Amino acid sequence: MKLVVFSDLHLDAPFTWLAAVARRRRDALRTVLERIAAVARAEKADALLCAGDLYEHDRITPDTAAFLVRTFAELHPMPVYLAPGNHDWFGPSSIYARADWSPNVHVFATPCFEPVTLAKGVTLWGAGHDRPAGTSNLLRGFHVEGEGVHLALFHGSEIGWLRAQGSDKVAHAPFEAADLDAAGFTHAFVGHYHCPREATRYTYAGNPDPLAFGETGERGVVIASVRGDGSVSIERRAVAVTHVHDVNVDVSGCTDRAEIQDRIRAATDHLEGLLRVTLWGELAPNVDVRLGDFAVGAPGVEGVAWRRADLRTGYDLDAIGHEQTVRGQFVRDVREADLPEDERQGVLLTGLRALDGRDDLEVF
Repeated sequence: MKLVVFSDLHLDAPFTWLAAVARRRRDALRTVLERIAAVARAEKADALLCAGDLYEHDRITPDTAAFLVRTFAELHPMPVYLAPGNHDWFGPSSIYARADWSPNVHVFATPCFEPVTLAKGVTLWGAGHDRPAGTSNLLRGFHVEGEGVHLALFHGSEIGWLRAQGSDKVAHAPFEAADLDAAGFTHAFVGHYHCPREATRYTYAGNPDPLAFGETGERGVVIASVRGDGSVSIERRAVAVTHVHDVNVDVSGCTDRAEIQDRIRAATDHLEGLLRVTLWGELAPNVDVRLGDFAVGAPGVEGVAWRRADLRTGYDLDAIGHEQTVRGQFVRDVREADLPEDERQGVLLTGLRALDGRDDLEVF
């Protein structure tokens, strides 16, 4: 048996940081779903599974709802199983409840596991979130019924991974990997973590197209082959349409804005898609730097987010602190003040620029 599994597409995500190209990004997510459907057809999959966060409940438009209905209807008679997550939770006002789905679409509407038969001896158990937050462990107190291979489809947080990564991601429907074994599941297909992850008892497909910078792992869908003995083999297939790049530009030693711009161009002219450009390094005190001064002109670049990381002005604070001047006294006073170190550095840089008569007082 072959299953195509995805999660965390987040149709109609706001992409507020992208401003002018946010609508284009939302359209790209639709293209990704069409690619997922094409993979399911090409693989002659026995079913298409979504482990939650298919769309954004508070933002989904009627147009997007119609797109979903049509896309899944075109897969008929291939079954499509949808397990709502915390972003696309099931409720009376949700698209899951109101849309006129084709007969091949099945939505798991409650946080209680419900069985459907995929093939003789193979059962899929699905559960969905019915609220945006506060869903507890869906596996607690549950155990499968009957013989054969039992698969799970749901949206939840394996908390062992959260602990290991030190992640600050909010845990929804938290569970331990051991809970899957206790419930009698052969394997689980789970959504919520955007980083693809595979373990003995579960698989996270991850989001199929980049939603933010810093995401790791291949964007794609999972093709799961389920054998009669219960073994599950996983293959990943790339379906992303968006290129996202983190670019770090060392501007140390630059003496003016034009030189900084030259370094930015050298680092970005060969790229396309979405960029996050991080400037770092030590600049001479005379350089007037504001992120709005710079641009990325490569023709394939759709949008740019700017940030600073350890970008600092090279004042010699020790030397200034020995001056018998107003600025010397200022440095001594700030250094002796009971301030967090980040705040202290910000006050020093802003104050020294003001004393130099500058108006670029934005702290790096």
